[in-house]
Amino acid sequence: MQILLTNDDGIHAPGIAALHKALTTKDDTQDPLGDVFTVAPASVQSATSHGITYHIPLMVEQSTINNKPALAVEGRPADCTKLALTNLYPEHFGDGARPDIVISGMNSGANCGINVIYSGTVAAAIEAAFIGVPAIAVSLHIDKEQPDWDRAAQAARKTIDTLLKGGLPSNHEVLSINIPATQYLNDDTNAIVCPMNTHALVDQYERRSTPKNASYYWSTAHGLEFRSTDKGTDVHLLFERNITITPLTFDLTNHAKLPFWQDRIANQ
Repeated sequence: MQILLTNDDGIHAPGIAALHKALTTKDDTQDPLGDVFTVAPASVQSATSHGITYHIPLMVEQSTINNKPALAVEGRPADCTKLALTNLYPEHFGDGARPDIVISGMNSGANCGINVIYSGTVAAAIEAAFIGVPAIAVSLHIDKEQPDWDRAAQAARKTIDTLLKGGLPSNHEVLSINIPATQYLNDDTNAIVCPMNTHALVDQYERRSTPKNASYYWSTAHGLEFRSTDKGTDVHLLFERNITITPLTFDLTNHAKLPFWQDRIANQ
C-alpha cells in the first residue's frame, strides 16, 4: 500500500513521528502498513482549517522523519495535500502516480465535535478525499498527563488496520479517528463509529491592553468545552474513553432543506 502522510502540527511534531513509526515498523506483532511518503507543514499550522495559499510561493525543503526522507512545505495542511497529490508525488513516483490513501496526523489534541471545522488535520484529509484519494485523520485527546505518543500511535494503527481489513474506503471518503488520552488506553478500549457533536464551543476571551492602552482580546477558551453534548456523539464517547471513528463529508449542502427553499422560490 502506498501512503501519503501529513499533519497540521508540523514536520517535527511528535505525533507525526509516532504515527510514521507505527505505520512503517516491522516487528513480531505487525508488518508495515505500506510505503510512507511524508509531506507536512514546515511549521505548526493548528486550527488553520481549510485555508490554502495563493499569493505567496509554497517553498519545499528536504527534511527527515525517523531518519527517513520527508518534505516540509511552507504552507498549510490543505496546501500540503494539494501540492503532494498534484506535483510532489508524481515527481517522485512517476506521472499519474497517486497514493492509495492519505493519513493525516497524529494531531496533538482531539478533533471531535465542531472542532473538525477548524482542524487543519481534518482539512488535509478532506482535501485528499475531495481530490479523489481516500483519507483518514487521526487525533489524540491530550489530558493533564504527558501523552504516550507511541502507545497512541499503536492504538491508531490497530484501528486503521481494522478499518482497512475489508478494503480501502472509496475515493472520496474520509474518516476521522480520535484516540482517548493515553493513560486510559488499554487492550479493551472500544472503537465506535459515531456522528460528530454539532453544538458550538464555549468561547471565552480576556480583554487586555497594550502599553499604549489599546485594547486587544486573547482567547482563553478550553477548546473542548461545548455548549451541549449529545449522547452517542464523538465528544460524548471520546470522553467516555472510547476510540471514535466518524465518517465525514465535504458536501455542505443541507439536502433536507432543498425542497423548502425550492418551494419558496417557485411561489414568488
